[in-house]
Amino acid sequence: MHRSWMKNQGLPADTFDGRPIIGICNTWSELTPCNAHLRDIAERVKRGVYEAGGFPVEFPVFSCGESTLRPTAMMFRNLAAMDAEEAIRNNPIDGVVLLVGCDKTTPSLMMGAASVDIPTIVVSGGPMLNGKWRGKSVGSGTAIWQFSEMVKSGEMTLEDFMDAEQGMARSAGSCMTMGTASTMASMAEALGMTLPGNAAIPAVDARRQVLAQLSGRRIVDMVKDDLKPSDILTRQAFENAIRVNGAIGGSTNAVLHLLALAGRIGVPLNLEDWDQFGRDVPTIVNLQPSGEFLMEEFYDAGGLPAVIRAVGEMGLLHKDALTASGTGMWENVKNAPNYNPDVILPKEKALTASGGIAVLRGNLAPKGAVLKPSAASPHLLTHRGRAVVFESIEDYHARVNDPALDIDASCVMVLKYCGPKGYPGMAEVGNMGLPAKVLKTGVTDMVRISDARMSGTAYGTVVLHVAPEAADGGPLALVQNGDMIELDVPGRHLHLDVSDAELAARKAAWVSPVPKPQGGYAQLYVEHVTQADEGVDFDFLRGCRGSGIGRDSH
Repeated sequence: MHRSWMKNQGLPADTFDGRPIIGICNTWSELTPCNAHLRDIAERVKRGVYEAGGFPVEFPVFSCGESTLRPTAMMFRNLAAMDAEEAIRNNPIDGVVLLVGCDKTTPSLMMGAASVDIPTIVVSGGPMLNGKWRGKSVGSGTAIWQFSEMVKSGEMTLEDFMDAEQGMARSAGSCMTMGTASTMASMAEALGMTLPGNAAIPAVDARRQVLAQLSGRRIVDMVKDDLKPSDILTRQAFENAIRVNGAIGGSTNAVLHLLALAGRIGVPLNLEDWDQFGRDVPTIVNLQPSGEFLMEEFYDAGGLPAVIRAVGEMGLLHKDALTASGTGMWENVKNAPNYNPDVILPKEKALTASGGIAVLRGNLAPKGAVLKPSAASPHLLTHRGRAVVFESIEDYHARVNDPALDIDASCVMVLKYCGPKGYPGMAEVGNMGLPAKVLKTGVTDMVRISDARMSGTAYGTVVLHVAPEAADGGPLALVQNGDMIELDVPGRHLHLDVSDAELAARKAAWVSPVPKPQGGYAQLYVEHVTQADEGVDFDFLRGCRGSGIGRDSH
């Protein structure tokens, strides 16, 4: 019966001779512009599967489009992971190719596949061509933050802003800055879940199609070898990825996604690991938002293999960590060239000598908060200032440009109730734009603190992912205008200069202003989502590998 139904697609009888059945898990959607070209990539994967003697079957899963989905794509990462998990587990497939691109599509599909643990390989859609405007390269996301601030300060006209918009997205693909999409493509490669070179090939480069076809061939052999995510996603693999993230100046969002992925595969990983293994890694990739160049130049310079080789030569790589190629990581990259030392810098000329992700703790963030040093202003990494509090994102928008707002460059901007439960979904609003009155004085950065996230394309001295979040009754909810806040990034400390007794009194009087969703996915999300220090996954899915309906019924 199963064969007869499949044959209505015009499949020859010998298709069902026992050859490996390869699922192609596709996040193509015209509502996810970064992934709108993945149908062509899928066809290239199919060629490779056929060439290697497998039988490819393509299927869709929920596509988290960062640029269009509301309230935020992060709210639906776990839903997409569940969709992928059940589609993979409960269909008769022997191995799977994950077609990803936009920010949350990469972690969601890897999380789902890790929970099932059948042979898996990742193929990214690749970054867009460099944005161009009036003869200059402009980076997606990063340029928007810069130009919007310039409009507010009077340095740029609205007409020029709209003109620049036309040149930012010139081709298929994801952001061409080292934003979350490029970061997570790099993390997939650094973890060993892709073929070498996957992270940086531009979406419209013919070599992206070649890699897709080779990945189709490779997954068939992975099925024959029974090479599964649990064989690749080891503790050593995560340590490698953390260090590579430091070297590329990767997005803070990678912290949440790798913590969630590790939880799915059953590997112990926490915030301290991010600080320990990433702290002494120099940021050597000179890409926006931390640096100067974009993904086209990065690929031409040698791409991620050149970076991983450099990390290995610093003595910071687990060289034997197994990869989807079937070989150790060092075997894949030991001869990788660096064609442009202005893009992939020698460590002596690193953007930041100690990059990675800084993990901060203190009475304002008992369970931790994060900051990206390579995107921060050095003079603000040690700072004490007066809190200017915004009780919600709506409050921020209503007051930030009010000329009467009592704020100056020495203040600390605080945004509440934008964490996993508070927004809900932990939106990318943590990099609050500065008040117009401050921008007009020539100031371009201030310390900002919130329980939200920020786009990987953004920059600034921004403390994010404060845990516990305000909506969960964390100390962030208790901050008041005028409180003094101390930030000490070298000392990894974040302190609210208010006595324990006063905080206890404030907590006793506190009532959450955030309404709880009634029914639907939103209620499930708020009731079960974990805090940022645990990856914002669902509490009932951590460590669930191998659970669910058995595959024996196939």
